[in-house]
Amino acid sequence: MIHVIAAIQVKPGKIQEFLTIFKANVPNVRAEKGCVDYEPTIDVDSGLPPQQLEADTVTIIERWDSLDALHAHLKTPHMLAYREKVKDIVMGMSLKVLEAA
Repeated sequence: MIHVIAAIQVKPGKIQEFLTIFKANVPNVRAEKGCVDYEPTIDVDSGLPPQQLEADTVTIIERWDSLDALHAHLKTPHMLAYREKVKDIVMGMSLKVLEAA
């Protein structure tokens, strides 16, 4: 099992626009072979001291059966179309690809 944490920073004031585009693509991704889970999340203020809130960041939580499934996901037509739709509102991204320890 592969776990992916993708933090996507969007331009200020564009988070709802980004989420609308992203959520429209979620059913396509979840239908892919090897996709276990794929969900956008946003920060919630927990009041815990170590937390650093990032108002213009969407964190995607993903789980895939394998690295091959993850690599195939990135090449699908719906992901290519999604990236084209959000290219002008995304400012940056960080990615963690993990496996159970």
